[in-house]
Amino acid sequence: MQPLSGVRVLDLSRLLPGPFATLVLSDLGAQVDKVEDPHVGDYLRLMPPLGPSTGEDPGLSGRFVALNRDKRSLCLDLKHPEGRRALLRLLPHYHVLVESFRPGVIDRLGLGIDVLHAHNPKLVVCSISGYGQDGPYRERAGHDLNYAALAGVLSMSGEGPDRPPHPLPIQLADIGGGALWSVVGILAALRKAEQTGQGSQLDIAMSEGALSFLIPDLGNLDVLPEGEEPERGADLLTGGAACYGVYRTRDDKFLAVAALEPKFWANLNHALGRAIDPSELLAPADEQVKIRAELAAIFLQKTRAEWEVIFAKTDACVEPVLSPRETRQHPLHQARAVFFDGNPSEDRAAGPLPQVRTPLRPRNLPCGKPPLHGQDSCAILQEAGFDQTDIEQLLKLSVTK
Repeated sequence: MQPLSGVRVLDLSRLLPGPFATLVLSDLGAQVDKVEDPHVGDYLRLMPPLGPSTGEDPGLSGRFVALNRDKRSLCLDLKHPEGRRALLRLLPHYHVLVESFRPGVIDRLGLGIDVLHAHNPKLVVCSISGYGQDGPYRERAGHDLNYAALAGVLSMSGEGPDRPPHPLPIQLADIGGGALWSVVGILAALRKAEQTGQGSQLDIAMSEGALSFLIPDLGNLDVLPEGEEPERGADLLTGGAACYGVYRTRDDKFLAVAALEPKFWANLNHALGRAIDPSELLAPADEQVKIRAELAAIFLQKTRAEWEVIFAKTDACVEPVLSPRETRQHPLHQARAVFFDGNPSEDRAAGPLPQVRTPLRPRNLPCGKPPLHGQDSCAILQEAGFDQTDIEQLLKLSVTK
């Protein structure tokens, strides 16, 4: 038994935030059924790079494989009245519905929250959007970069006030601001539904979710002079301190150094053969530049691998900067079984499908394949009591363009 065994989720979302949220729910034991447009499906299926095509099986998008293991796929045309009626018939058999349409779309489809709860009063409806279900940006289009910009996160990236902020290397707003806050909200709403018999609608705005990660930094504004902002690239944790940063090695690789506390700073300098001076941790900005230059010159004397040997025996908060591909071979991730091979379908010749274990997924849990487009339509409808005539009619709609 897993924590969410028996919980059933209808996932109407596409691309990244919703599918990532339902991936986590699936890793916790929930049954996730994707409701996909019959003509296109989840757009992520088509996003390159794609794996090799085998027979009638199209090449699999690497991102789709990563996000949709253990899920099932049902094709329903929600623009057609029959498709919408079928969805409403399914609702009593589910506990959670996740959607990421632009605000207002689900209402225009005749599937607003009142309608959904009329068919299942305990249903948890999670609505993920860029800027929220109300407010002046309700219908505004956006992507992760836009959400991070309006959240104040993007302005903190980069090398200094004279350089532009850097686009973030991960979809922070999509995953952190949207998917993970959705999971937290869904778990809480399921608890409420158990206790009260009442469902909920969660309004998850990715821009707000990203902004919430700034809570500690926004607290700092209360002690700064009125109107003053932290300088980009000059804060303790954003490049202003020599003890906390990234340094190049002789082989043009990098080390992440985070010797913030006096004991780690002392250990670091001992390993580097440099004089130990705890006062350097609080030195002014011009001194930090000099200290950083000294450290940079020392780190350039050895390769990353040579430094790894030294810092494996030195408690100084120094680790190699790994590329995504290098993470698969790192002994920490191997020891904790972070990477594992999923099982492809029997008619696929592609071999095992590489997967990443989320922190909530048990180790050694068998992994199901990502679904082909609509492959589980009949099974899902039959489980909900649809007769053969109903199913054939819906399938006929799914192939009519």
